[in-house]
Amino acid sequence: ENSMSSILVIAEHLEGKLKGATLNAVTFANQAAELAGHDVIGVVLGSSAGAAATELANHVPKVISIDGDAFKNYLAETYTPVIAALAEEFDAEIICAGSTTTGKDYLPRVCAALEGGFVSDVIEVYNDADEDQLAYKRPIWAGNLIERVTSDADVTCATIRTTAFDDSAGGVGGSVETRTGGEAPANAEFLRFHLVESNRPDLTDADVIVAGGRGLKSADAFGMIEALADKLGGAVGASRAAVDSGYAPNDWQIGQTGKIVAPNLYIAAAISGAIQHLAGMKGSKVIVAINKDPEAPIFQVSDYGLVADAFKAVPELTEKL
Repeated sequence: ENSMSSILVIAEHLEGKLKGATLNAVTFANQAAELAGHDVIGVVLGSSAGAAATELANHVPKVISIDGDAFKNYLAETYTPVIAALAEEFDAEIICAGSTTTGKDYLPRVCAALEGGFVSDVIEVYNDADEDQLAYKRPIWAGNLIERVTSDADVTCATIRTTAFDDSAGGVGGSVETRTGGEAPANAEFLRFHLVESNRPDLTDADVIVAGGRGLKSADAFGMIEALADKLGGAVGASRAAVDSGYAPNDWQIGQTGKIVAPNLYIAAAISGAIQHLAGMKGSKVIVAINKDPEAPIFQVSDYGLVADAFKAVPELTEKL
């Protein structure tokens, strides 16, 4: 029996390395733990994912690493029962993970299994003085409003908007307890994992992003976007319109229905700036917009705006660099 309630942070990892989203979720967990007086426990589910567990122990005082063949490839059906059981074992009041495609996939199932409360896309956690309980903030309506949420459930599951929290600093030197477990589900089967190979940084971790929009008119035109991104050591992004038109692959999509990013530098070329796109990048530190339409909404959020034809400006910028 544990006297202390806990906060579980579920790690996301690939090929033995923690993904950046986990370090943002740890920061949230530490903030919530400080406010509520809970212990933070990291959870790594994997097949020989010991390296990821060791890495996580640098950020949280205690890590439970569950090693099993069932976790060789991610499936919500294998994650859910194991996480739910750990939540009961450690009297978890909060279970959190990054608001990524996987976090959004298994955490609602865990919440349903535990009959908990759910808060998605958390950007802030604080103590509500009036109600004397934790409260959360989350963006709604494409980031135009911020909603305040409290949960009266015994256990609250939360996905964390990674761009709202810094990476955990580390240096904790926590312990790792390794167990075995997990079983293949009867009702689901892993088929394949399609990993996009690229020498560029991952969009959600990139320091610099160069993104192109519908105004580029072709997939070929994205070549100049890639050239500029490579010159800056950055990642390539695209608007939904560009992806839908077939100019760019799906994993480049930034926006409400794509990836939420907040790099130090965001260069938007020939992107008009629909509200759904702005929702995915307006947290960027410095935004540079290149568009020939002076009325384009992207200029409302840009720090630097250049009213110019991207076909002329982008190659010139690359050449100057």
